[in-house]
Amino acid sequence: MPKVSAKRQITLPISDCEKIGIKAGDDVEILRHGNQLNIIRKEIGAAAGLLKGAKANKSVSDDQSLHGHFE
Repeated sequence: MPKVSAKRQITLPISDCEKIGIKAGDDVEILRHGNQLNIIRKEIGAAAGLLKGAKANKSVSDDQSLHGHFE
């Protein structure tokens, strides 16, 4: 079972990494849901076309968008 180091680092077991295709140097994303953490290997191009066809709300400034100050 992995343990958390003093620096809050966790070593993932090789067998688990192999099952989901994580290799040394890969980028991962950690998503939190309640008290559960999910580690996801990022894939290049996975979001390609995700926003295709989305229309911008031109009444919202970049600053408002970055800070979530809009309705």
